[in-house]
Amino acid sequence: MADEIELKLALGAEAPEALRRHPRLTGLVPALTRLGNTYYDTPEGELERARMALRLRRAGDRLLQTLKTRGQGGGGLSTRGEWEWEVPGPGLDLPGLAALPPLAERDPALLERLVPRFATDFMRETWWLEEDGLSVELALDLGEIRAGEQAVAIRELELELKAGEPAALWSLAEALADEVALRPSDTSKAARGGALLGGGWTLPKGITPAAWLHRATVALDALADTGRPAWRDEARQAFQRLSEPGDDAVDDEALRDEARALAEALDAEAWLTPAFGRRMLRLARRLPGDVDLA
Repeated sequence: MADEIELKLALGAEAPEALRRHPRLTGLVPALTRLGNTYYDTPEGELERARMALRLRRAGDRLLQTLKTRGQGGGGLSTRGEWEWEVPGPGLDLPGLAALPPLAERDPALLERLVPRFATDFMRETWWLEEDGLSVELALDLGEIRAGEQAVAIRELELELKAGEPAALWSLAEALADEVALRPSDTSKAARGGALLGGGWTLPKGITPAAWLHRATVALDALADTGRPAWRDEARQAFQRLSEPGDDAVDDEALRDEARALAEALDAEAWLTPAFGRRMLRLARRLPGDVDLA
């Protein structure tokens, strides 16, 4: 098992090319890999309800099985438990799954009912950034999530910390946002696939400032996948709530100003700009990431 610490960023349509030209990546040659993934769950979605994701990934001539547990964080930054190992295939390694702590105490019959639920297929461009004790894997994923006849686009950047302090991920993301239209994203590919398969999204409750930011972020994730204006309205309302004083509000006027500006920016049709991303990253960096993530 390893704890995966990463900052997930959703990208605008022109952002991948802008990212490739960014000065922080000058001189770095990306590795290109096509990744095909099949996600498994019971027909009733028991793993999803437990905030777990199980997949088989085809990477070249290797088949990797991965189990991830619920994340903790917010504003794009997450920490998750992750177990990954190579398997012979073609199906799941059920004995290996049964030995893992998250599944050891569950009904063994659950494993026998696991079936393919949805798939993702994408090209991954990977850069490794090594400097001053910091090691970060930057993974640009471009492709799609498919569930039956439905599909949504994958266009995201994951900054995974390999060595160093998590604060460095914020600094790197803010530097990228100087020229790249991006924003924090709190919804994993597995959760997006579940929403596509199940036909709906559920917003988390806004209770604390971090929870209101999480609600706004998930609403923007839902907007990106569905295109429904109602999700833009939900995100606007959550940012507006963050901008208002109150017992559960942000106690920093500068942060309230950032939230107010984000709410106002959502009035524009082309709202995802580098300026929007920088504001959202500054807000996310200052609020404690203490919410459960899908």
